[in-house]
Amino acid sequence: MLQLNTRTKRKPEEVVKKAVEFFGPGGYGLKVTEQGDSCAAFEGGGGEVRITTCVDDKGTSVDLESREWDYQLRKFTDEID
Repeated sequence: MLQLNTRTKRKPEEVVKKAVEFFGPGGYGLKVTEQGDSCAAFEGGGGEVRITTCVDDKGTSVDLESREWDYQLRKFTDEID
């Protein structure tokens, strides 16, 4: 299991939208199991991905967690920086 934290200037809903495009049916083909304004979760291929965002005075903090999708999760963090 991989857990990462990063910061971005994007709004939480932008991060979630980007995550759905990246990991969901139009991207890596994972099933969207949860989607809200500030979080998203996916499963498939024997693993899962969870993304949670939180706004603070420095922008948006993004907590990312994966099981079996570590490479792709690191790639996603590059796209939201």
